[in-house]
Amino acid sequence: MISESTSPAEPHDMNRKTVLIIDDEPLSVKILCHQLERDFDVITADGGAAALQIVSHTIPDIILLDIVMPEMDGYQVFNAFRVIPALTEVPILFITASDDEIFEVRGLEMGPGDYIHKPFNPDLIRLRINNHLAFSQKRSELFRRNQVLEETVANMKQLEGVIPICMYCKKIRDDEDSWNQLETYISKRSGARFSHGICPQCADEQKKIVKIQLKEISDSEKNI
Repeated sequence: MISESTSPAEPHDMNRKTVLIIDDEPLSVKILCHQLERDFDVITADGGAAALQIVSHTIPDIILLDIVMPEMDGYQVFNAFRVIPALTEVPILFITASDDEIFEVRGLEMGPGDYIHKPFNPDLIRLRINNHLAFSQKRSELFRRNQVLEETVANMKQLEGVIPICMYCKKIRDDEDSWNQLETYISKRSGARFSHGICPQCADEQKKIVKIQLKEISDSEKNI
């Protein structure tokens, strides 16, 4: 069975995170929904099959997964989730009523984010959820930045080796034995774009040249 619960008293916040609760015990689900629905959008499923149906169209931000369930236990559901690309980075917190460390060790070896123990402590649950969401967001941002960096490096063509350049006009000879302006050569090999300006030294030299040319024109006009 699938159900959704959101707080009707407040307008929907697009920044609210979605929590998927998977538990076959109605009382546990009711308690968790009551504790979380003020701060999160809550979706519930009473087993692995229902949960897989949910994630086929909705990707939650975090999953609370009960270990002991009929048909598919929490470990089987966890393994089914981790082969779904969209869920590989979603934090999964196991729900357990057992104090047996064997269960916790087995779960941690599989790689879930954490454990939530019954009976539930509301403050501790919210704290753990928020901590894992914050960590997941930072990890996603680092992953995105790394992708951008890799794409930049992949698209950047490096200039290596000895590059023939004319000592007078500063044109560069390419691999096809053609001579190109410096900016043309670099643009073809790096994707860089140029905007042209004039440095102070060249500006002074050009002013001197213009003055000389104006004087020559003026002297010519006087001789006419």
